[in-house]
Amino acid sequence: MSDRVTVIGWDGSPLTAAATAALSAATLVAGAAHHLALPQVPDGAERIRLGSVDLAARRIAGHRGSAVVLADGDPGFFGVVRTLRAPEHGLEVEVVPAVSSVATAFARAGMPWDDAQVVVAHPRTLRRAVNVCRAHHKVAVLTSPGAGPAELALLMEGVHRTFVICEELGTARERVTVLTSDKTADHAWRDPNVVIVIGSGPETTATGAWIAGRRPSGPPGTRGWALPAAAYGPRPAAEAEPGEGESSGLRAAQLARLGPRTGDLVWDIGSGSGAFAVDAAGFGAAVLAVDGDPDACARTAAAARTRQVALQVVQGRAPHVLERLPEPDVVRIGGGGVPVVTAVAARRPERVVTHAANRDEAEVLGAAFGENGYAVECALLQSVALDTSAWTERDRSVVFLLSAVRSDLAP
Repeated sequence: MSDRVTVIGWDGSPLTAAATAALSAATLVAGAAHHLALPQVPDGAERIRLGSVDLAARRIAGHRGSAVVLADGDPGFFGVVRTLRAPEHGLEVEVVPAVSSVATAFARAGMPWDDAQVVVAHPRTLRRAVNVCRAHHKVAVLTSPGAGPAELALLMEGVHRTFVICEELGTARERVTVLTSDKTADHAWRDPNVVIVIGSGPETTATGAWIAGRRPSGPPGTRGWALPAAAYGPRPAAEAEPGEGESSGLRAAQLARLGPRTGDLVWDIGSGSGAFAVDAAGFGAAVLAVDGDPDACARTAAAARTRQVALQVVQGRAPHVLERLPEPDVVRIGGGGVPVVTAVAARRPERVVTHAANRDEAEVLGAAFGENGYAVECALLQSVALDTSAWTERDRSVVFLLSAVRSDLAP
């Protein structure tokens, strides 16, 4: 078994004394082609071109001598250290870190990054990376072949962002390019690269910042979700009372059934006041708020500004407008009946919620879900708001909540 495995991060700077000493004593060196070409790699050392880290770890585990693994940036940050430390390999790992490629990218851009989300984009995770870019103001994307700047930009069609594309950081071929997202797909980009995606909402400032990454949602001094309508901004006088589908109790139950989270894309069909869309965005999900009424679209955009979250408003009538939207993970249907249920089910989201005013309508909608491959639950929700000054009834809401889970995911 290998006597020692030293993982050395490389950021283009001269190697440290500790890294040089470990490398000079190595009898096996694993890394990418540009790592194996470094002059400090001993001539007599066995060299492994690093593709699959698992395969390399098995080779290292069977090696008699000192092994070194070279990796770009900080190998402990979305790097090879996690795989090498897997219990099945039985390796003792020592790490000599370097500046991460994310830190270097933000340094080249001259930007702080304590408020940035960091995601890894592979072809299988590209859609989720794009959803994070939709939902957050500042995102660093560690790309891979087939999931690079052009692919990111193509999936963000219709969403304006600024891309800072940092190619081959730390090498003589390093290049930093700033483009709008609509221009990015017109170019060919070199691997490896890091893409900084900017522009989906208010930026966290240094004042009062205390946590890295996504900050708690909402303006200072506010807490909670499924709040009263007034918390999302003023309503027109003619609509002083929310409709049956927009009560805070129903909204809370819908959010609980859907569980929107970072990396998801939520469709809110019939967004109305925008309260549900804003709450879903507050959980870190990307949200498309769809409504055919331009006034409702304007209210949703205003509610997002009030609550300081990012979402995209789409004006159009369902089900026809849904054909041009990207694939959803979870969906709230605020109206439209069986045609909308059928159109949504055809896109195969994991979960869907909707509501009905009476049992007959609930049965029709539930049957439509069942016929389209969803397991359905229905609950009758009743909430009564009381005036605590006199303990009298102020408002009553009675509604049927339908929640549908794709049959292959249902328990």
